Amino acid sequence: FGAMLEPGVIKKLDEVVVNRIAAGEIIQRPANALKELLENSLDAKSSHIQVNIKAGGLKLLQIQDNGTGIRKEDLSIVCERFTTSKLSKFEDLTEIATFGFRGEALASISHVAHLSIQTKTAIERCGYKASYSDGKLLGSAKPCAGNQGTIITIEDLFYSMPQRRQALKSPAEEFQKISDVVSKYAVHNPQVGFVLRKHGEQPALKTQANSTRSENIRAIYGAAIAKELMEFSCKDDMFKFELECQLTQVNYAAKKSTLLLFINQRLVESSALKAAVDAVYSTYLPRGQHPFVYMSLTMPSHNLDVNVHPTKHEVHFLYQDEIIERIKQQLEAQLLGSNATRSFYKQLKLPGATQLEDTQVLDKTQRINEKDMVRTDATEQKLDKFFKLVDKLDSGSSSETPIASQDESFRVVAARKSKEVRLSSVLDMQHLIERKCHVQLRGILKQLVYVGCVDERRAIFQHETRLYMCNTGAFSEELYYQRLVYEFQNCVEISVVPPLPLEQLLLIALNSQAAGWVPEDGDKSELAANATAILQQKAPIMREYFALRISDDGQLESLPALLPQHMPSRAQLPVYLLRLATEVDWEEETQCFESFCRETARYYAQLDWQDDGDMRGQHWHMEHVLFPGFKKYLLPPGRLKRELYELTNLPTLYKVFERC
Repeated sequence: FGAMLEPGVIKKLDEVVVNRIAAGEIIQRPANALKELLENSLDAKSSHIQVNIKAGGLKLLQIQDNGTGIRKEDLSIVCERFTTSKLSKFEDLTEIATFGFRGEALASISHVAHLSIQTKTAIERCGYKASYSDGKLLGSAKPCAGNQGTIITIEDLFYSMPQRRQALKSPAEEFQKISDVVSKYAVHNPQVGFVLRKHGEQPALKTQANSTRSENIRAIYGAAIAKELMEFSCKDDMFKFELECQLTQVNYAAKKSTLLLFINQRLVESSALKAAVDAVYSTYLPRGQHPFVYMSLTMPSHNLDVNVHPTKHEVHFLYQDEIIERIKQQLEAQLLGSNATRSFYKQLKLPGATQLEDTQVLDKTQRINEKDMVRTDATEQKLDKFFKLVDKLDSGSSSETPIASQDESFRVVAARKSKEVRLSSVLDMQHLIERKCHVQLRGILKQLVYVGCVDERRAIFQHETRLYMCNTGAFSEELYYQRLVYEFQNCVEISVVPPLPLEQLLLIALNSQAAGWVPEDGDKSELAANATAILQQKAPIMREYFALRISDDGQLESLPALLPQHMPSRAQLPVYLLRLATEVDWEEETQCFESFCRETARYYAQLDWQDDGDMRGQHWHMEHVLFPGFKKYLLPPGRLKRELYELTNLPTLYKVFERC
């Protein structure tokens, strides 16, 4: 019994076994071997790379380049482990900027295949050819004729590892994986010409040297992707990264997700970044559909750890979560403006439709449960029919302009201008709005179906199978703020007819409860005169940037028009003008624009709700002015989630009401 508890003797593994284990970690399939060799060729500054394949790379995998070549004296050790021209001490790992830096690729290949190298450098008069087995040079390098560059030939891959060979896919599938690797490097390196062919056949892939990424994407991935591509780049000084990106607009979708990700010029994978890209596109694409995205991320090499995984396909980097969040914001900002070529598809059959063809298609695929069916026709049901109010309305009232908007004192008169905004303060405000936009909430607003108005501050809408109530005041205030920022210098005017005397309006405001006047503040007439002087002094700013016009003799002549058919409150106008004089910071540019836009948005969000029970104008305004504005323009920040309440959803209701 005592002998059974004796510990096992620890022995040192034979060197050949050690090397074969390492080789199995690094060279998992022909495509891995090719990736290592492609990177060596690119490090050698090649401008043409040709790849020749037989039986999916298992019988023959040959790569030929016109790079710098390998020195004759290095041929004896080039296939030993940990021989490299890229590193000399451990600290160099933190500054590594080349691909094959650990000196394991060629050594690993020589342990699992028959490897030969033919090479010529620029200064040597002839080339040399050498063969290797288990990391050692067989015989000596023999002189031969040849052009500058290197030809590496790998034959009978995994001949010494039959179990690995059997685990691989068919030659056709292995060739597809090889083609995938060459395609990605060809897109990323358009200055290099690539050729991939099966032995004895015409090229399966060919790109020209000194091409462009867009041309290579078209040649390799097809015109359908190329015509939908949009390109952008960004630089972030805080987290020290640069991004170059080519991505498809929302009109393109495929069943398979394609992400070409290069970090510091190396083809890598990042599940976190892939998930972030999919999350952004999920708002725009039907379920199960994916985009094509090429991304090249560059960061300081000391922030990046490429030494995580034996094949180096997995990387870790500093500030990973923060950088991915920044990239996500940039993608969302790009996609928000990419609807120009959008095609829309109906996802589900509408209730009551009796089209035989649709029914047959649905039956053939799968049945949609009632609880998952989404009503998308806004004219089907509205809250109005449950109130007596509907009796007073004509059947065509939804298309008429309500009485409130036909007010003669406010008239939209000016034609649209189109001045380019160059003020950095305003551009920063626009970028901040885009960065703070909540993707999920934006998706809800884009696809909402209006249900009804509850009161002056709340309305109900549907999104997919969920019913929400929102604070329309908070949403509309943010909407008007954003409209002012994006329509800066280009606001349409609402003409005030006849013009209103500014000083009298300010006196009315001071007499109102909202002003909170106390005797210590001083004489109201004097205060009104001072406020009038401030507004007249700042009138050129308001006229030039926001279409708010005040005449030289102190008459209010116009206000900005921010939404079609929206007229600001007449009752709240005096207090708004008083707040412009007292609350706007007129001295500092950014603060001036920010506080003016916020005050104006607060005023525009206030409506003249009537207490006489006739709510036609207000209901019409909510449905036909505000909610279309939310759908079309609003980029909701995350804080607006607090103003949205989920009342119920269809699956929950089915649980309550379904019959056994």
